[in-house]
Amino acid sequence: MRTPLVTVILPAKDAGEYIGTTLETLTRQFEDPSSLKLVAIDDGSRDDTGALMRQYAERFPHAEVIRNPTARGLASARNQGLLRVESEAFCFLDGDDWMQPRRLAVLSSRLRALDADFLRTDHVRVTGQQRTLVRAPHPWREEVLPPREAILPEHESTMVDYPYAWAGIFHRRVIDRGLAAFPEGLFTAEDRPWIWRLHLQARSFAVVDAPALLYRRGVATSLTQARDRRQLDFVRAMDEVIAMVEQDAEAERFTPKVVWTALALSSHHLVRARRMSPSVRTEMRAGIGRMLRRLPAGETAAVLARFDGPRRRVLARLLRQAGRSA
Repeated sequence: MRTPLVTVILPAKDAGEYIGTTLETLTRQFEDPSSLKLVAIDDGSRDDTGALMRQYAERFPHAEVIRNPTARGLASARNQGLLRVESEAFCFLDGDDWMQPRRLAVLSSRLRALDADFLRTDHVRVTGQQRTLVRAPHPWREEVLPPREAILPEHESTMVDYPYAWAGIFHRRVIDRGLAAFPEGLFTAEDRPWIWRLHLQARSFAVVDAPALLYRRGVATSLTQARDRRQLDFVRAMDEVIAMVEQDAEAERFTPKVVWTALALSSHHLVRARRMSPSVRTEMRAGIGRMLRRLPAGETAAVLARFDGPRRRVLARLLRQAGRSA
């Protein structure tokens, strides 16, 4: 039996309504089924997610199904999958998304030809019957570059603002160098420190065209829909990003981008917090306040000067408490 070309890491919780479609599309990625290894993680599901995973695992020569009796979260579940990668390349897939045929055949071929640490792609956002192409925010295609050259400018959307783990493919060497793991225990925003680590510490990447990955929005069980304390994880995630940049040899160069991202995410979550319980809202504001105090005052003032009025106003009280001017 041949060694697989790509390992697909597929964690899911209570995705029974959609995961059959997700798994079916994996059967259409290679002419030879042994080219793909499936590592499926049933993260504490209470529906038929695990049963569907086991059913489809029988269709692949290389497959493992892991069951977590209680949910460990997406970050930890992905890490479980990373421990089982046997192939030259690997990728991630969520339980409510799916791939067009031969996406992985194309990506694995391009990864080998370009000899990059990782490749990124556009994706298609699916909301009900509407489909929208979301382009990776990078101006060059098929050009291999150092990933840190795709972090700036700070006030525009760049590749660190495109943190979707499933929008690409990765060479095995990013695991070997300790760059692929997600922060354990994060239930949301786990992609933020992960994408920053890749762009600061990996050696090469490219954005390429490939058959699409389709990302389903508005799913009731998705954590993007949650309004509970799991959303507070974005503060911990950004704390990790700040610490990572502080320790980087080019910290001065990338600090404005970190400050911009921290303030933009904070204003976004403060608006969302209006629909949370008072206790969660208070906890979120306290966490954001602590994070803001870590940011350099000069950079914070410079970023705020470029923010629009609504974003400055929603941050005003916390910035004053943190000793920053709004």
